[in-house]
Amino acid sequence: MALPATFGELKNSPWGDPARWRRSVKDEMRANLIAKLERGEKVFPGIVGYEDTVEPHLINAILSRHNLILLGRRGQAKSRILRSLTSLLDEVMPIVAGSEINDNPFAPISAYAQRVLDEQGDATPIAWRTRAERYIEKLATPDVTIADIIGDIDPIKAAKSGNLLSDETTMHFGLLPRANRAIFAINELPDLAGKIQVGLFNIMQEGDVQIKGFPVRLKLDVALVFSANPEDYTARGKIITPLKDRIGSEILTHYPQTVEEGVRITAQEAWTDRPSRAPIHIPKFIREIVETIAFVAREDQRIDRRSGVSQRLPISLLENVVSSAERRALRHHETIIVPRISDIYASLPAITGKIELEYEGEQVGAERIARELIRTACGRVYDNYLALAETGRIVEWFNQGHSLKVSEADSSAAILEKMRAIRTLIEVAEMGGYAEGRTPAHLVSAAELILEGLHAQRKVSRSEERGYGKAAPADRRRGRRGDDEDDFSNWGGFGSLN
Repeated sequence: MALPATFGELKNSPWGDPARWRRSVKDEMRANLIAKLERGEKVFPGIVGYEDTVEPHLINAILSRHNLILLGRRGQAKSRILRSLTSLLDEVMPIVAGSEINDNPFAPISAYAQRVLDEQGDATPIAWRTRAERYIEKLATPDVTIADIIGDIDPIKAAKSGNLLSDETTMHFGLLPRANRAIFAINELPDLAGKIQVGLFNIMQEGDVQIKGFPVRLKLDVALVFSANPEDYTARGKIITPLKDRIGSEILTHYPQTVEEGVRITAQEAWTDRPSRAPIHIPKFIREIVETIAFVAREDQRIDRRSGVSQRLPISLLENVVSSAERRALRHHETIIVPRISDIYASLPAITGKIELEYEGEQVGAERIARELIRTACGRVYDNYLALAETGRIVEWFNQGHSLKVSEADSSAAILEKMRAIRTLIEVAEMGGYAEGRTPAHLVSAAELILEGLHAQRKVSRSEERGYGKAAPADRRRGRRGDDEDDFSNWGGFGSLN
């Protein structure tokens, strides 16, 4: 059905109930939220891991018609949650055409809209705003001005109209008045200068604005939502107390609480379902290793916990891992793309760029720490899958002086041929369908996890130059995870697979 184009058509259409459009935006969100809850719909589709923590608090805030703030470290989906609030708005909303502040034709607040309605009556043109157009977002930075947020006097308008500077028609409206009857979001609120935060007071409390000392009585209808990192209160700025006091609900976000939750989020966000020359199959244990790397990083004392380890780390890492496997498959014309452990090591840039190091970590170096994170994550996943597997003969093979160099660039068939020389390695990889397939790519991927798991247990050594080999005696005695740099001083040399 075509939307009404004039005020007269609007009044005589199914859209013409004045009470519907006189609701505040918070009442509108509340009504649509109640309808979703009664229908049993998921309120915030695409938001994973917050069903029992953040989501109930968010629903309570909306039902209470609160302005709200999401507090959490980077990569905790704060911006995504704020943008998802548009799903609680009506599909379309009528405004007086040409209005800068989305004037309600049934209750105009600007001088422009009032004049047009007085002059044209039922012939007043009507425009429509969609949900997406009713979400205004601003990233707070120190250079944001009152003019950006509230507005400023436009001397050119004043000169052309002959009106006083205090007249509303001489004003150039900022983002906040333009968000009338909409949601206005400010990301990283503490970065906003104190005087700008003061400018939000009247909007939240009285619903009016002042521009350059001239009071402009605009009863704005805005749902204000904010995001912030808790550390920003002291690191880069702070939320001033009077503003903080006027925010109805303060909701804490968090990183995924389990690896399974993290895997679901990463699977949803990572670009892995991509067009390619061969089908892509990502083994379950690869997804778990990628996610566990983020969990291990969040526990590491050498990584800045105040900054946090963003969920973007496993997302970017998984994309790089798949790309590494895809590159190998294209070069060797393989019929299926299966990532393996060596592809994770080949994707270090996706890790090193996502972690901020403490002083101790800076002395070690981001790349070495990233390798240690990978090894520790592989050890944890290996323990979940193969803790009871019989690997004695595999270790014995390496203890006899043999070695195996594995590269992400080598074809699966070539690596598999070398691996078959290691007693029981492929048999263990096939155990219980663990390899998730019988192709060379699947078998090599599973076998690499076994080798990396043994390396994490210090039963096998590993170096980038020489590959997997005999563990140093001191490592075998410790039998635990340590630094990534293996001590080769006690090695008796390497055997050959040729």
